[in-house]
Amino acid sequence: MKIHQISLFLENKPGHLNAICRTLAENQINIVTLSLADTQQFGIVRLIVEEWNKAKEVLENAGYVVNVREVVAATVADCPGGMAEVLEIIGKCGVNIEYMYAFAFRHGSEAVLVFRFDNPDRAIEALKAAGRDVLDAVTLFNEAK
Repeated sequence: MKIHQISLFLENKPGHLNAICRTLAENQINIVTLSLADTQQFGIVRLIVEEWNKAKEVLENAGYVVNVREVVAATVADCPGGMAEVLEIIGKCGVNIEYMYAFAFRHGSEAVLVFRFDNPDRAIEALKAAGRDVLDAVTLFNEAK
């Protein structure tokens, strides 16, 4: 139930993020969600695309250094305390959250968040045991359409 995410560094200058997005668009690769974290000089772009291996190849051919990471897409009740509930589940199983970001769509009545865990298998086990949905790639990409 892990999903592949591609990450790359880019210089924090006008047009650089657009160049990445344009490269993917020209190769018919749709971005399902992305996260951008920046410092004054550089940024880290994290992307989830359905064809991650094609995106990796296309971006590397365009001169980018691309890393592939496994992340987990889990549902969170979209109400006060929903996030606290999921964070409590993860805290109790002893897994560290390295970063997270949200999807722009819902799974039923729930929000969907992407987590990068230091131990994704243990996190998935704990989330499922607590009754949380962990979305596989097929479900995730079908719902994003």
